[in-house]
Amino acid sequence: MLAHPVRESGGGGESRPPDETARRSGRPRSWIFGIGVVTAAVVAAGTLYAVAQSSGGGGQGASGSGVPEASGPMRLTWMAPAAGSTGVDGASPITISFSDPVAANSPHPTLQPSVPGHWSSQGYSMVFTPSVPISPSSQVTINIPGGRGGVRSPSGALLTASVTDRFRTGSYSQEGLAELLAQQGYLPMTFTPVSTILGRAQSLPSSPDPASLTPAGEAYSPLAGSFTFDSGYPSSLQSQWNPNSANVLLRGAVMAFQSEHNMTVDGNLTPRFWTALFLAQERGERNKNGYTYAVANQHEPETLTIYHNGHFVMRSLTNTGIPVSPTVNGTFPVYARYRFQIMSGTNPGGSHYADPVSFVSYFNGGDAVHYFPRGGYGYQQSLGCVELPYNAAEQAYPYLTYGSLVTVVG
Repeated sequence: MLAHPVRESGGGGESRPPDETARRSGRPRSWIFGIGVVTAAVVAAGTLYAVAQSSGGGGQGASGSGVPEASGPMRLTWMAPAAGSTGVDGASPITISFSDPVAANSPHPTLQPSVPGHWSSQGYSMVFTPSVPISPSSQVTINIPGGRGGVRSPSGALLTASVTDRFRTGSYSQEGLAELLAQQGYLPMTFTPVSTILGRAQSLPSSPDPASLTPAGEAYSPLAGSFTFDSGYPSSLQSQWNPNSANVLLRGAVMAFQSEHNMTVDGNLTPRFWTALFLAQERGERNKNGYTYAVANQHEPETLTIYHNGHFVMRSLTNTGIPVSPTVNGTFPVYARYRFQIMSGTNPGGSHYADPVSFVSYFNGGDAVHYFPRGGYGYQQSLGCVELPYNAAEQAYPYLTYGSLVTVVG
């Protein structure tokens, strides 16, 4: 309703509103209408608007519809994530709040890049809930429509101009990756959250949004909790574990997961890997092969010892590399497997070899655990491989699946 002030004449001079002094002093002015008195006014786009409070009570507008009349332009008051934010959890909802309630038929904001999900109007806010997480390290642009075709309130107040803001998502964390892999049985330990709702490693709002507790949310912002190492493995495995940074245990676990989900077994954290990992978590899937750890000890007599699911399962005499072609110390994940293969290469003297081998599990370059016929076992004889007698190799092969770790010591 456009308010026209009552003008007074006096002394032939210029007339002006009776509350000019109040306007200059910042105090609320009073506009006189036939049905009541208005005690507040808003200046917007050069026009003065006011809401009349009817002397008949009831809080109705002039139409008597029960819907308050627009008191001025609608304003954007708050947004989460805030404009310009970095390191944002890409699985969490986006909330945009306004100075007035949002009409159900208001057009929705748009996101660039486009993200699957849905918008809803909740009182004074519009909320976008992604159905899949926004990719890590992505810049997201939010366009909030304004003007006659933009966001509006039930009383007709308009967001006068469109608003554009931007934020950038963070990266998935190594700790979040470790939590998900441990819960699915790809690590030699268990992870126990302090709480599935209130035990977040980062502070949560008073009413945590369920989307922030999804597997993708956990990858962005790990849960508070503890890792408990299975006691049946030797200390040489536990000493290499660090949930907060890249390490060979995590790499092996990623490769094991890739193998079970028909991906290229390379340990790379691709978008396809993350999508499959989140889906497996939602479905409650577990590592079907279990967890295997092998130790090749180069102190004579040389042995290969295998642990599976926290238990000792076998030990055999073995042969490792001769001094001119040694088996390198370290821990490595199995990356290729063959039931039978012709293994070829060059001997130290320059001659060529092409030998049939069985039960082959490659773990470091050309080094593999496999069967090779020898007159004896327990000392250096190979060109870098870990050689086993036939029966021992046949027993070891089912355990040494993709991603299984082999530690060479001595």
